[in-house]
Amino acid sequence: MADPISSKGIDSRARMIDAAILLMRHGGLSAAGINEIVKASGAPKGSVYHFFPQGKTQLAREALAEYSQRLLAVFEQGLRGGRTPGGKVRSVFRLFAQRLEDGEFRQSCAAGAVCLDLGPDLETVREVIATAFSAWIELLAGGIGFEDRRRARSFAGLMLTAIEGAGILGRAEHSSRSFIEAGQWLGELADREASRGAAG
Repeated sequence: MADPISSKGIDSRARMIDAAILLMRHGGLSAAGINEIVKASGAPKGSVYHFFPQGKTQLAREALAEYSQRLLAVFEQGLRGGRTPGGKVRSVFRLFAQRLEDGEFRQSCAAGAVCLDLGPDLETVREVIATAFSAWIELLAGGIGFEDRRRARSFAGLMLTAIEGAGILGRAEHSSRSFIEAGQWLGELADREASRGAAG
């Protein structure tokens, strides 16, 4: 049987991570202050420095690392939604369009939003985000279905660029149209690339 004190502590830590992710998705790192995280999570304020002795920067790093893993699952789900390279691309963008709608057009990518707050004192946070972006690109490159791995990674980078940009535009327009249109165009490009590879 689990120690109830330990279990409560783990739960508090998880709630703080979840709260930090949600706050960063809404307003970047500047929206995820310690007081805001404590309020949103309902965790005791003293527990912040128990679990994250380096303070907000450590909490941000760990929350972004967790967010990165969650997004890998989202990308995997999207890739499973199509049979052809173009179908996979469109499925990924439809899934992100749905996520934007589910968040009532008020939530962006936590990693992308935090990038806007990065300064020279947040190099370790930047490294976590760069690692997340690289992992997402590698997953997309491996799942699209191109024969040329180099071109697959380049195309996956374009997909991620479009996803990040569509999230910003979608919030401004209060619409998921940017995701759907980007998915349609990139889906066409993906099918052309796949045909090119097969013909070669």
